[in-house]
Parts: sequence; C-alpha cells; structure tokens
Amino acid sequence: MTTQTESKELPLGAIAERDFQDLQQFDRSEILLGYQKRWIADPAPLKIAEKSRRTGLTWAEAADATLCAAAAKNAGGTNHFYVGSNKEMAREFIEAVAMWAKAFDKAAGEINEEVLEDEDKDILTFVVYFPSGFKVQALSSNPSNLRGMQGNVTIDEAAFHERLAEVLKAALALTMWGAKVRLISTHNGDENQFNELINDSRAGKKEYSVHRITLDDACREGLYKRICQRKGTEWSQEDEDDWKASLLRNTASEEDALEEYFCVPKSGGGAYLSRVLIEARMTPAPVRRFAGTSEFNQWPEHIREAEMRDWCDQQLQPVLATLDPKLHHSIGEDFGRVSDLTVLAPMAIGQDLIRRVPFIVELRNVPFKQQEQVFNYIADRLPRLNSGALDARGNGQYLAEQAGYRYGAGRMEAVMLSQGFYLEHMPKFKAAFEDDKIRIPQDADILSDLRALQVIKGVPKLPDSKTDSKKERHGDAAIALFLAYYATLMEIEEFAYHSARATPSSKHHRTIRTTGAFRRGCL
Repeated sequence: MTTQTESKELPLGAIAERDFQDLQQFDRSEILLGYQKRWIADPAPLKIAEKSRRTGLTWAEAADATLCAAAAKNAGGTNHFYVGSNKEMAREFIEAVAMWAKAFDKAAGEINEEVLEDEDKDILTFVVYFPSGFKVQALSSNPSNLRGMQGNVTIDEAAFHERLAEVLKAALALTMWGAKVRLISTHNGDENQFNELINDSRAGKKEYSVHRITLDDACREGLYKRICQRKGTEWSQEDEDDWKASLLRNTASEEDALEEYFCVPKSGGGAYLSRVLIEARMTPAPVRRFAGTSEFNQWPEHIREAEMRDWCDQQLQPVLATLDPKLHHSIGEDFGRVSDLTVLAPMAIGQDLIRRVPFIVELRNVPFKQQEQVFNYIADRLPRLNSGALDARGNGQYLAEQAGYRYGAGRMEAVMLSQGFYLEHMPKFKAAFEDDKIRIPQDADILSDLRALQVIKGVPKLPDSKTDSKKERHGDAAIALFLAYYATLMEIEEFAYHSARATPSSKHHRTIRTTGAFRRGCL
C-alpha cells in the first residue's frame, strides 16, 4: 500500500519560468503548434504518439493535464498521473504543469515534493494541487504506484520502460471508471512492445488512436520557427535545412537517425511480409495473363473489342461460373499501361470471413478501353458485387472514374495511394496474413510482388524501382490484392425500392423494382 509521508513546496524551476516568459510574446491561439493542438483535441480514451525527439509533445501533454486537473468534476476534471522513465523527466513535466497553470490563469499551489512509502522503500514524487480538488502527480515507473489511483495516465518514453507491459496493465485498469491513457515515445526497436501496440492499432487489433510526428512533420508546422523565436534569431529555410542536416549527420548511424527523428524503429527495413507467411496463405488458383502486341494495339477499336471479348469468354467465364452465388465479392485493381501491369484481383468474403481470391488477371500493354472492357466483364459477373477499390494515380484515374459511373461512386472507390493511405491500411492487410484470414493464388510472380513490400522510413509500401529480377514488375499484384482487401472492409449498404401494393380502387398499377448500393457516409 502506498501512503504519503512527507510533503514540501518547491519553487518553479528555471526552465519552466523561462518557458512562461517566452509564452508572453504569443497570442493564446499561437502557443501550441498544429500537431500539439491535434494531440490535445483528440478525445480518444487510448492514444499513442510515435514521435521525433524534442518536438514538444510532452510539453503539450502537460497543458492538457493542467486543464483537466484544474476543471471541476462536473466539467470533466480529474487527477492526472505522469509516469516517466527517470526522475529528471518527472520533475520537468511537473514544472511544465506549474508553468501552464500560471499561463492559463489557473490557481494552483506550488510544486510539491512528496515522499511516498511503497513496500520496503521510499519513493520521491512531484505533485501540483488545484483548487478543484484534483492534482497532477509524477510517479515512478513502478506499476504498483498506480494501484488504487483514479485519473488519466501519461506514460512518457514508453518504449524505454523496462516493465511497460506491467505499467500499462495497471494504467488500463483505471479506464474502467472513465480514465484515459496516453503513451508518448520515440521508438526503441521494431520488436519493442511500444511498436507492437502501434502496429496492432493500425491493424485494428487494438483501439488506440495513433499520432505520428516526424521531424519533417513538426518542422512543416513551425517547430524550427519556434526554436528561432525562442533563441531570438531570424528564420530562413536554408538555416532550417542546415539544422536538420546537422542533426542527422551527427547521429551515430543512419539507422539511429531514422529511429530518433523519423519514427522508423531499428531493424524495421526489409520485406514487410515474409516468404513463409505468404506461401502459407497460397492455394491453387488460376492467374490469367494477356499481353497486347504492337499489332493488337493498332487494330481498330471494334476489332480489339471483339478479340478481347473472345479472350474473356475463353479464359475468364469458366472461372467466373464457379463462383459461389451466395457470397459477397469485391475487387481490387492496380493500374499500368506500358511499363507496369494492370492487375485485377476479385475477392470473395466467405461465411467464415476468410477473404479468398478465386483468380487474378494480369494485363500488359493493353489499351485503356480494353482494360475497361475486362474490368466490366469481371465486375458484371461477380456474384453479389459489394465494392471495389481502384488505383487512381495518373492514367489510372480514367478507369477508376468509369467504374464509379457504371457501378456507383460509393461502391467503387478511386484510391490515391499515398504514404498516409499505406500507413493507415497496410497493417490491416498484413494482419490478414498473420491471422490466417486470406487466401491468394499460388504463383511465383505474386509471391515476388508481395515480397517487394518494404518498410521505407516507417511506411510499408513498394520501393520506387522495379521489384523483380527481370525488371518487368513493380509489385503490381501486391497492390491489387491490398486494394481488394481494403475494398472488403468498405462499409456498403444495399437498398431497394418497391412500389406500394395497388388498392382495389386503383385503376392502374405498376410495380417498380430497383436495387443499388452506396457507401455509408457518402450520402
């Protein structure tokens, strides 16, 4: 049992006092930078920040803790407990709380240094009390210190806690009564539990809201400009670039620099999906390939259309005829014209919720109209077509738009693949492999494409260059499968309209029946 045995007041530290003086030159709305404001504004009960060093997020967290502890209970006020990895961090956080209380004109006592008895030793803590009856208190990383407490919890530099699992277990117990838990840290290796929590959250296995703040992100929102204001120097883009370059240059290694400043955990490179994992999810299924010759591409359109229709009837219709009419189907597409392939990946959602790809189509050097023809041939015949996701970058936007017109924009999503899109949705795709929830065709090229996915500066995606030994592919099947899986997660609602039944007095009666679908939230 932890009990308070001694308490004494301490003056506001020199660093916090200087921070307070610096704040006087800013308008209240300009005190915090954009990413700091978004962090505070996020009401999620559980949230994680993976961040670059010295971006001021803990400083912003102290502002949030101050406002929560200063508020009355009926206004959401509560205690706030800070768990850092060392005594210096604890003192710095509490000094920041005292500084914010002064800046916000929130009456609060001085910083109190208290000694708590915990089992067989005394533990030094720092605390600020507010007239609301609540407090902000910095505790050691001993998990038992949170037992019997009630309030929000911040675990700072979480990746560097030796007993993170136990501390987190104790903190999460407080959420039963409405408390919130925040984890803030730079990375400390890709096998660290902090990184695992982030990956599980992005995959939908955990319910943490994840914020990612790299050095570049922070500078785009004014970090270096704020540093210049603090130092009393003039900002220039050239100086900012030199400053960032110096930080990276003086870090021990490139791998260290990526981890410290760009949220890339060490050993996070290499293949995103292992060969063993991919092959374990492969089953025999056809891969239909069509390559357009120079002669084919020069034919009049009606001849190309007839030739492609014959190919579809011979190669695709027999496979389409085997699909289960009771299952919902989706489709993913990665676009290419000359140097890259266009890959179409239908995906059935089984009764067991396993996603199965019954076949894949690869088109090389095929005109836009015939690509559209093949896509429509497949989509028209997929039983209970639910949704689709199409690569809309560059010329791919044409096919994505046409699919939207034909099947409904809420049903067919034009996807602009970006770092943010990969970061948000690729972990779910990986989780499907890890959780044995996906089946794909057994094919060497598909294996190669999926193996090409890498973690590049913390983002799972394809490299810019060709990904196979023959320099003919760019992970095309990997993106089609990724978008197909994404499409199966889209929330689509089906609807139907039926005319009212005719009354005996009706002179005319006509029944109108139509069906369709829309994506939830699009209307």
